[in-house]
Amino acid sequence: MLAERGFNRPGIVFPVSAAILDRIGDYRATLESYSSRLLPLIQWEPTASHNVRVLNETVDFYRFSDATPHAQFLYECVERTVEVDLPTETGFLRSYDDFRRGISQIVDMPERTVSLLFQFLRQNDGILSKRARELEFRKLTAPEVERVQALYADHFGDGRAPNSH
Repeated sequence: MLAERGFNRPGIVFPVSAAILDRIGDYRATLESYSSRLLPLIQWEPTASHNVRVLNETVDFYRFSDATPHAQFLYECVERTVEVDLPTETGFLRSYDDFRRGISQIVDMPERTVSLLFQFLRQNDGILSKRARELEFRKLTAPEVERVQALYADHFGDGRAPNSH
């Protein structure tokens, strides 16, 4: 529906699963709100492929079911994705790209090393640890380390980069 209305391009997966996973208990409760009432009415047996075979006619159970709780839950997850997750992820990616470009103005290093540098800074509140300075980044001078840490602080504020998905 979102692709049909031009919200996201066809073929692009809308990342609502993160919102669902964050509310997995609510998701289960929503699904069980309908299925738990039906389960006693359904006759089934396990199959050799670890599935189930339904033995009685169940089509009438689903023909006029009320999916309002399911639609409400999905709406809340889509709303969070649109209003929180996508803007947060977009902001993170912009900040990371700016950080990468800034690093290239300070020192020349491969993308993989920039990524490692970012992870070290992220894990240590924006400060490159003594160990990292002595081992992985021993070629950086003290002024370069200061500039790198300032660059990180400029793009990720309090030293903590938001989580990316």
